[in-house]
Amino acid sequence: MSDLDPQPAAPADIGVPAPPPAAVRSEMSDGEWHRLHPLSPLLRGGLTLLVIIGILIANLRDRLISFFLPEGFRWDEEDPVDFVLQNGIAVQAIVAVVVGLIVLVALFWMAWRFHTFRITGDEVEVRSGVLFRTHRRAPLDRVQGVNLTRPALARLVALAKLEVVGAGLDANVKLEYLSTANAETVRGDILRLASGHRTKDAAARTAAGGPLTSRVTAGISEIIDGVEDDGTEAESIVRVPMSRLILAGLLSGSTISFVLVVIAVIVGLVLQPVWIVPALGASIPTAIAFGAYAVRRFVRTVRYSIAPSASGVRVTFGLLTTVTETLPPGRIHAVDVRQPLLWRWGGWYRIRINQISGRSAGDTSAAQMGDVLPIGTQADVERVLRLLLPSVPIDAALLDAGLHGPAAGDGYTTSPARARVIDPLTWRRNGILVLPQALLVRTGRLWPKLTILPLARLQSVRISQGPLDRRLGLAGLTGHTVLGPVSGTVASLDHEEAYALWNDITAAAVAAASAESVSPAADEEDAAGVDAAGSAPDTAAPVSAPDTAAPVVASARPEDEQP
Repeated sequence: MSDLDPQPAAPADIGVPAPPPAAVRSEMSDGEWHRLHPLSPLLRGGLTLLVIIGILIANLRDRLISFFLPEGFRWDEEDPVDFVLQNGIAVQAIVAVVVGLIVLVALFWMAWRFHTFRITGDEVEVRSGVLFRTHRRAPLDRVQGVNLTRPALARLVALAKLEVVGAGLDANVKLEYLSTANAETVRGDILRLASGHRTKDAAARTAAGGPLTSRVTAGISEIIDGVEDDGTEAESIVRVPMSRLILAGLLSGSTISFVLVVIAVIVGLVLQPVWIVPALGASIPTAIAFGAYAVRRFVRTVRYSIAPSASGVRVTFGLLTTVTETLPPGRIHAVDVRQPLLWRWGGWYRIRINQISGRSAGDTSAAQMGDVLPIGTQADVERVLRLLLPSVPIDAALLDAGLHGPAAGDGYTTSPARARVIDPLTWRRNGILVLPQALLVRTGRLWPKLTILPLARLQSVRISQGPLDRRLGLAGLTGHTVLGPVSGTVASLDHEEAYALWNDITAAAVAAASAESVSPAADEEDAAGVDAAGSAPDTAAPVSAPDTAAPVVASARPEDEQP
């Protein structure tokens, strides 16, 4: 049985627009309801159910035997098969196993039968549940990308799952699971339909309200540019050798902390041997937890690649579970380049980002998607930044000033000398630089960090002072973006300079958002590029940022901030 099993359309489905035939490649993107692969219930949670049932039977077998069998049967903790044969209950045991299997198969079949999806000209929909029904929709004009994940067990049977990323909290729609070939084709169809839908909307806005209306409303959503017709993988622009990954893991902060804990335990046992039992009781679980963390982190970062594609930046990583994520430039709201202390020996850096993930706050995979470069040289960092932030002029001099500064004439506004009272280690390195396209924040001495905030996606800017800051005439600035591991905060700036920067950043953010909106000429080109079927050209250009990223740079200057 294949996963191409259409479900008859319900009366409520009448009038739902079908996708334009020129924009789709898969039979599953025809606007009708389809079911997922028959093994989907097993991979989504069936294995966990079987394990739980096995644990319950193993722990409650005495009670089960006494409940289902008459008195007189002997149970001496012997092998279950021997027990069945010696007591002459082979027929009953076979019947019980068959009934159990039938019940499990029926449950899995019901879960598969009632889990359907469809791709229309306007949205991606998923319906699931037997007793408690759910119906999730992802409008195509709100789609931020489509992630492809192949867990280890799913890869054994050539299956994959798609995650349609929406603009909002817990807005993602998942298709778990499709055959790998179908998943790749459906992913391209969704990206193509989303691009065509947005291009068509841009043309309609131009015709309805003229260039001014188009420029204002275009800031609401971003284009997912282009499509992936051939499905070929572009060559990665970064190569991470296995030896570098292993060495970087050994030089990480968690490894050093673990080694220090072990040394402390050994020294304590030598000085006070009476503590050996509690020390072992605490160190063994710690060692197991650290080993699991180190192995999990290594497995997630191996086989890493990052490459440009027609729909954005494609990031692939994972040894057992392979994750392929596409990052359109408009989804990246902040970039963080940092260098752990012991990585200076190899000249290595890590890049993290804040992005619109569409996941809930409790989703642990959100943090995993934050690392786009697990380890790389400065040259790797420069290439990746140019790929992630094509509108920001990243060059070697700018990157070197942010990672290794301060330097004379680098353009950064830095902390005054009086800031050494409250910031003795990093006051010389603290700095902030406002470019037409981005805000650069330089912090950290032992762990240097450069944060890049695209101004078009900056949500707000805050100027703040504590009691000691007011006494010294200092203030801090914070640029706010969507939630993520990147924080754009710089402290201990001169108060007057901070206030002037606050105003400059506000004006620059508004100007950057306006400049990123669709120009009248671009609107005309987009309108001309939409064919009669409503499909978009393969090279649709990004036009704007999503509404969740529209600058909201506004706050009053409190009176108590006066130095």
